[in-house]
Amino acid sequence: MGTLLEGRYRVDKLLARGGMSSVYRGVDTRLDRQVAIKIMDPRFADDRSFVERFEREARSAARLHHPHVVAVHDQGFDTPGGEESGRAFLVMELVDGGTLRELLAERGPLDVALALSIAEPVLSALAAAHAAGLVHRDVKPENVLIGRGGTALSGGVVKVGDFGLVRAIASAGTTSSSVILGTVAYVSPEQVATGATTSSGDVYSTGILLYEMLTGRAPYTGDTAISVAYRHVNDDVPRPSELRPGIPPALDELILRATRRDPEQRPSDAAVFLAELNHLRTVLGIPAVPVPVPLPADADRETAAERTTPGIPAVPAVNPAMATTVLAPVAEATLPVTGPRGTQALHREPQFPPTPPPGTQPPRTPPPRPKPAADDEDRPRSRKRLYVMIAAAVLVLGGLIGAFAFILNDSAPTTSSVPKLAGMNQAAAGDALRSAKLTPAYTEEYSDTAAQHTVIRSDPAAGASVAPGTTVNVVLSKGRPIVPDIQAGTSQQDAETAIKAAQLTPVQGEQEFSDVAKNKVIRVDPAPGSQLNIGGQVTIILSKGPEPLPPVPDVTGQAKDAAFAILQQAGFQPFQAGEEFSDQFAAGQVTRTDPKGGGKASNRRIGVFVSNAVEVPNVTFKRMEEAIQILRQAGLEADREGRGNGNGHGGGNGGFDFVLQQDPQPGTKVPKGSKVRLRGFG
Repeated sequence: MGTLLEGRYRVDKLLARGGMSSVYRGVDTRLDRQVAIKIMDPRFADDRSFVERFEREARSAARLHHPHVVAVHDQGFDTPGGEESGRAFLVMELVDGGTLRELLAERGPLDVALALSIAEPVLSALAAAHAAGLVHRDVKPENVLIGRGGTALSGGVVKVGDFGLVRAIASAGTTSSSVILGTVAYVSPEQVATGATTSSGDVYSTGILLYEMLTGRAPYTGDTAISVAYRHVNDDVPRPSELRPGIPPALDELILRATRRDPEQRPSDAAVFLAELNHLRTVLGIPAVPVPVPLPADADRETAAERTTPGIPAVPAVNPAMATTVLAPVAEATLPVTGPRGTQALHREPQFPPTPPPGTQPPRTPPPRPKPAADDEDRPRSRKRLYVMIAAAVLVLGGLIGAFAFILNDSAPTTSSVPKLAGMNQAAAGDALRSAKLTPAYTEEYSDTAAQHTVIRSDPAAGASVAPGTTVNVVLSKGRPIVPDIQAGTSQQDAETAIKAAQLTPVQGEQEFSDVAKNKVIRVDPAPGSQLNIGGQVTIILSKGPEPLPPVPDVTGQAKDAAFAILQQAGFQPFQAGEEFSDQFAAGQVTRTDPKGGGKASNRRIGVFVSNAVEVPNVTFKRMEEAIQILRQAGLEADREGRGNGNGHGGGNGGFDFVLQQDPQPGTKVPKGSKVRLRGFG
């Protein structure tokens, strides 16, 4: 922590760790902005092909500017300890929130409206990439980030990250079962079979993503990556409605088409998939809803207000009459009659007696036998009675049909019963209400007993009879209140407001001395992130301002280490301010402090000055060459006098050259580098 990459990017708190990299919260010290720093695993550092590919892919991703794409600011390869300790890293936009994986872990299957509200920005980001000639290759919940900063309608902002990183890692030739298992649940069949990565493969992965959002699980799971990959290649993705019957049939069909094994049968790219999803939403009448921000792994830094999920607008019940069902064309049934040229006629022509050939006589037809006159009189009467009977039968039949229709219409339900929803998750509750021809709307509140994201109650209550289409307010649990993240320096009013917003009770504790400004918050107790019951007390500790400092201890003449210890014990922060000459103190002893000993300090930092004086050693009666060596070791210079005859032999001294006198005298303190005059024989 606190490491600087390339002298610019400070690495702070660990946010996430994976098989290939770790992501840290950091600061761009040059631009003074918070960033996310992804540092690749050291095993990639020695692979030159990876480093080159990593740099190229990072540059490509950096050119992709889109509101739903995690922006790439910079990339680098830091070698603080030489080539052996190199680290490839990526500097990205910091998305303050969590991932879709964390949202699914919190909530399980998502409501249809929420799943579509997440899938659409994901497809929008992929569509921009596909238009720029980029393919993501690794669409999965871990790479879909949900952060704060959206609108009241959208809730959290959805962003897609890690564009281009997978290709760089693949180029390194490094394999890991954990890496494969983490991605193979979403990989397209053609990528498994041939390694081909196209925009259609991203469509497939997004279809699997949508499947998992609606059902709470990926379609294929297994103990090994190979077994899962085999199913992608050889099995058709099952209908999501097999696991969750409430899914609209049109959405069911769209997911099936997006996950066809044959790429040609899928939407060609993310833009086409997005257009079809938007059309489906319009046809089904499903509105956009806010996307809740999931709780990230480092949850202790979030406030309760930040964790609050915005209210989700009602999702109107789907009217079956509005749903568009696309049927395959049905060929018209015809009677196959062969015409004179062998073609099929669409209907029979009337058949007439054949015309006899020329020169032949037609057969004679005997004249009809005459009938009695009585028959001629009875025939009109019989025909009239028949018409009357037919008319009466038609009237009776019409009456029966009308009565039957009236009975059916009268027996059609005019009310719906609110189903029992308590304990369900949001997705299940929405499905149950829509099945009952009712419209769900969602709100959230804290609960000491109901599990987070489960239904506490509904209004109207379970069992109530209401008109079809009535909006039922579903109250979801936010779980027990969590102590908000109140930072040091927060005002008392803001701290109390945040605590009350979390349905907790603020209590003022005793003030303490602190470097935090007077009357500002030092800390809260219990610590941020702690769970309490509704109304639980949170103690606010305010600052009394800096503690009055004692007089600065007088440490002159002390050895440096001893002086530092004395100052630290008194509550100060000593630092070495420099060296200076003093003829009163030996080298390494403290000459003075700033502020000086016995005085008052304006802050806790105390500068300590240390003597660099050298004590002149005693070299008299030493051989001249030895004396010179001793002085050099003490940091002094020798100035020789009286060298005898100049060849190292003093007059009459038998060839011996000893120091008779020295100046300065032994024990004298002089600055380092001073000259000491030496007088020998001669």
